[in-house]
Amino acid sequence: MDRPEPVVSGTALRCFRCSPDRDRPAVPDAYAYLLGLYLGDGHLVTSTRTPVLRIACSDAYPGLVASCEQAMLAVLAARVQRIPKQGCVSVESSGKHWTCLLPQHGPGRKHERPIVLADWQRDIVAAHPGDFVRGLFHSDGCRVANRVTVGGREYVYPRYLFANESADIMGLCRWALDLLGVAWRMNRRNSLSVARRQSVALLDGYVGPKS
Repeated sequence: MDRPEPVVSGTALRCFRCSPDRDRPAVPDAYAYLLGLYLGDGHLVTSTRTPVLRIACSDAYPGLVASCEQAMLAVLAARVQRIPKQGCVSVESSGKHWTCLLPQHGPGRKHERPIVLADWQRDIVAAHPGDFVRGLFHSDGCRVANRVTVGGREYVYPRYLFANESADIMGLCRWALDLLGVAWRMNRRNSLSVARRQSVALLDGYVGPKS
């Protein structure tokens, strides 16, 4: 007698890594964005019965909170919770298959362990570098007005800053910016700056100010 096919339910239905019918996310740009957010301010809790993806978003930017929630729903989540914290909102979703989609999870802080993208992740980021960069800058970056004084006159110009203690994550940010043709420079050991007018304009098209 033939055995019945195992019932597939929950996040297994939406996990493209486990689905026999597809090998890429249904919304790859949302995945690239969510990956950037996770590498910046995300944490995958695997000590609980069901893994929980948590991404901390500043409560000063409700648009960022909404974008994070929408990306989780587009990639895997059936439900998303917003947990108020001091100065931020923890956007959270539980699901067994988050570990399939975010293999960078592990014990300890990200800057204390290697962060290397899987080949399939690199393919997604290479196809959607702008969304990946947007996630990184929405988590650990900002757009600021830089002021300099030359010859007694003050000049104000916009620039982007991205800071992260992980050399690997910093390298991924530089790689994605190179794919976009955005010029950058390291202004500190753990921080890069995008200040050239043309590059700032390019980045505005992908990132823009947080809202």
